[in-house]
Amino acid sequence: VQLQASGGGLVQAGGSLRLSCVASGRRVSMLAMTWIRQVSGKNHEIVATVNWNGDTTTYADSAKGRFTISRDNAKNTVYLQMNGLKPEDTAVYYCKSGWSIAGGYWGQGTLVTVSS
Repeated sequence: VQLQASGGGLVQAGGSLRLSCVASGRRVSMLAMTWIRQVSGKNHEIVATVNWNGDTTTYADSAKGRFTISRDNAKNTVYLQMNGLKPEDTAVYYCKSGWSIAGGYWGQGTLVTVSS
């Protein structure tokens, strides 16, 4: 499975971005999918996870109320809508399969930079 994340960029505090993660090589419609971020020099942090059909989602406390994870299995794509961005959201964002950081398929990261 190849996961291609996109949608990162530079945004001012309070702004919004929508990240996309497109899977290829196999369908991921039966897999939970997770967005993870990593601030330079720090550990990975799970941001949000969605189950296989999209009806169950979990969020880090830092993301609750601001971020929304969703998926379109017909398009083999997972999204992360990020609103009310803060400078502390600046990180490289990765999508991966599964519920946790361990194992699964990882995509390359997309950099999100939030200016104050």
